[in-house]
Amino acid sequence: MSETNPPATTISPARGGVVVAESATARGRRARIALRGLQVLLALVFGIASAVPKLIAHPSAAESFEKLGWGSAGMYTIGVLELAGAVALLIPVLQSVAAMALGALMVGAFVVQIAVMDGQYAATPVILMVPLALIAWARRGHNAELLRLLRLRA
Repeated sequence: MSETNPPATTISPARGGVVVAESATARGRRARIALRGLQVLLALVFGIASAVPKLIAHPSAAESFEKLGWGSAGMYTIGVLELAGAVALLIPVLQSVAAMALGALMVGAFVVQIAVMDGQYAATPVILMVPLALIAWARRGHNAELLRLLRLRA
């Protein structure tokens, strides 16, 4: 075996046959799978749990937006933005940009929760910002590809 391609696992006789190391490719593959699972989970949260109640004008969502003074137009706008972000989280070339956009939306949600809604649910947007920031950073390589595609269209 070459030094550039280490074995998938190394078994140490001194440790009674215990696996002591794994290759970087196995760890990298598991990390990519975990990140993809996180993206799917967040897409479901934003698409189903957050956007759908706004888009069907569920009474709880309508009441919140009336309290804000934004009415149904604001509610539908936020719902569409959340649904678009949820779908974009699943499209490889848009993953990083979608995570950044949803993160910005969560910053706004946090500010609204603190300023208008007495901060009762202010932790929710903060909690969602953490995995969104991770996705935006981990998938940042797709931004160059997106720019290349946009330049081809221009």
